[in-house]
Amino acid sequence: MAREKIISSQSTGGDDENFNTALRPQTIDECIGTGDLLDKLKISITAARQRSEPMEHVLLHGPPGLGKTTLAYVIAHEMGANIKVTSGPALTKAGDLIGILTNLDHRDVLFIDEIHRLSPAVEEYIYPAMEDYKVDFVVDSGMHSRTINLPLKPFTLIGATTRAGLLSPPMRTRFGINHNLKFWSEEDLLERSRMSAEMLKIGYDEAALQLLATRARGTPRIANRLLRRCRDYAQVKGDGKLTRPVVEAALQLEGIDELGLDDLDRRFLRTIIDVYKGGPVGIEAVAATLGEETDTLVDVVEPFLLQTGMLARTRRGRQLTAKAAQHLGVDFLPEQQDGNLFEQIEDNRE
Repeated sequence: MAREKIISSQSTGGDDENFNTALRPQTIDECIGTGDLLDKLKISITAARQRSEPMEHVLLHGPPGLGKTTLAYVIAHEMGANIKVTSGPALTKAGDLIGILTNLDHRDVLFIDEIHRLSPAVEEYIYPAMEDYKVDFVVDSGMHSRTINLPLKPFTLIGATTRAGLLSPPMRTRFGINHNLKFWSEEDLLERSRMSAEMLKIGYDEAALQLLATRARGTPRIANRLLRRCRDYAQVKGDGKLTRPVVEAALQLEGIDELGLDDLDRRFLRTIIDVYKGGPVGIEAVAATLGEETDTLVDVVEPFLLQTGMLARTRRGRQLTAKAAQHLGVDFLPEQQDGNLFEQIEDNRE
């Protein structure tokens, strides 16, 4: 059985979602780490409430685990409205979407996660719903076909996606608020960890949460997950309080190093060094060597390595950088004709 990658920004299942839901902020004032988006949302929400109108449609895009779903719930709460949650892959036919739209009340929020995965047939029905609050549904076929116009109550559509580039231009231009969520700073992650620890009534030292924030890869979902693991370790191996030694021991047990890399990340980098001489190499070749799925490496492993400058994605393939070489204890050498970019430190010392 494959080992769980706890520092993945992807959700790991129902328990993980329930844990994050329990720690989810309810108001904009409780939100952390989304920059100027909060100011935009405050203005839009206040103006919409004063006019008793639905808020503008919102598109949130960025890596997983940064709070897109949380913001959707916060917007619905601030608007005093209900929220209906679904996902692009779940809406397989037009009837699925129409059933949801016709059951929305005035100013309700419809949240569609992974909206870029909507089928073209379903997407066509969203356009008039977003602009004119109506859908035209065709029944029967041939000479007996007829169009039924279904009026909708004004609502707000919030779309979330990890791949904004896959959205069609007509869909993208229909969102009034378009914002890219970025990785959080260590200061924001520290504040989020402090808030979560207080909500869970966990005793802690400030240095312990600071260490946890540095290992969370800029992602609040990972920070909450690490907090849960450290809480369990402190309960079993300590007195229940999070101290720096306890957090260090818990993270070491999970194989998470000082830069937030786990065993799969290090094996990924080591494979490129040891087998492919530092690259460039195609991702399919690396996946085959590791025995992992290509999508796992692209969606789970690579984003953080690219963001921290330990991996370069070139036209010829993936290539390691000097920062990755330093972290793994190898010397970075200028590219040579044989394509060997790395040489073990031990070899240099001989």
